[in-house]
Amino acid sequence: MINFFYEISNFSIQKKYFFLQFIHILLKNEGKKVGIINYIFCNDAYLLKLNKKFLRKNDYTDVIAFSSVKEGKKKCFISGDIFISIDRVLDNSKKWNQNFKVELKRVMIHALLHFIGYEDKIHKKLMKKKEDFYLFLFQF
Repeated sequence: MINFFYEISNFSIQKKYFFLQFIHILLKNEGKKVGIINYIFCNDAYLLKLNKKFLRKNDYTDVIAFSSVKEGKKKCFISGDIFISIDRVLDNSKKWNQNFKVELKRVMIHALLHFIGYEDKIHKKLMKKKEDFYLFLFQF
């Protein structure tokens, strides 16, 4: 089950069916299944509080993902909460001269790759290639 929640009132996912289909196909392609995935769309202030509280960082970020699959368990089903700052996504889309929807999808993909087991410091180049692949595959 995939859910979309909003901590802000000025944003909502359009074409939800396509996003749901896209997430299912991505995970299937990676050999995983959808458990319970919650996307929570928020602003910078909301995500900064989470970053300080749980990660002890005082920086703005575009996404924070908390897997609900216990360490050491086989990660066949992917479950967790993904918090996305729409403020950061918008700023990053401008910074990188990228379409907002493309940048949003990139962040959504990036979080799923973390749930699968990829880490920024170890798999940075591979994650970028996978993000680009899935963005190309799902141009809607």
